[in-house]
Amino acid sequence: MPHALVTGGTAGIGAAFARALAARGYDLVLVARTAPRLAEMAAELRASGREVEVLVADLGKPDDVRRVADRLADAAHPIELLVNNAGYGMKTKLSDPDLDEAADAIQVMMQAPLVLSAAAVPGMRERGHGTIINVASVAGYTSMGLYAAIKAWMRVYSESLSNALHGTGVTVTALLPGWVHTEFHDRAEIRKSAIPSWLWLNADDLVATCLKDAEKGRAISLPTLRYRFLTWLLRHLPMRTVRWVSRKLSGTRHSTH
Repeated sequence: MPHALVTGGTAGIGAAFARALAARGYDLVLVARTAPRLAEMAAELRASGREVEVLVADLGKPDDVRRVADRLADAAHPIELLVNNAGYGMKTKLSDPDLDEAADAIQVMMQAPLVLSAAAVPGMRERGHGTIINVASVAGYTSMGLYAAIKAWMRVYSESLSNALHGTGVTVTALLPGWVHTEFHDRAEIRKSAIPSWLWLNADDLVATCLKDAEKGRAISLPTLRYRFLTWLLRHLPMRTVRWVSRKLSGTRHSTH
């Protein structure tokens, strides 16, 4: 059976990827920080007949990233599909002098995907096939702080890697979610009631669309017509208007942040 590795695979979009890939016949390698949640998800997937390997790793720590990279580079147990999903919504403002969260976010959501993809690519390219899915965000088209900047990097990085691997049989797809019903927004202390109901997405539907786009070799996966339209607007509106919209959207956070 083919193997897929999913970072942040115990909750939200990552868990939706794990379930969807298991249903498609993949055995899983799940990566997350919390051992009990990994064990719970692994038990669920094993009950469906899949083999599941778990790696307890904090991708904010370079040594842990290296352990995951070593697993991706293991030619004896190849990974056919990598999902770089681990990440979180940031609580600190870009102007805050304390940069601890910023440093961790850059490590988890930029450095780790860079290292893990670099570990996976050589084997995939040698085999002539493989898939990398990087979870970016529609926020990457806004001016909403460091999280938006990181996700803009993820999109451009993914498109660049897709170009670099063109014709090798290895594809790279950047998934650009909007607001998705997961615990992500609660952890980031975002006022969900301030987000219009029509902007919310279901994680399972989001992942199903992304996997179809990845199968077609698309470099970008955008969920639903409404988000494709909103993204088109963000790309074509005057930048000062995008900055104004970004300021308004930033007001969806609780007042303490």
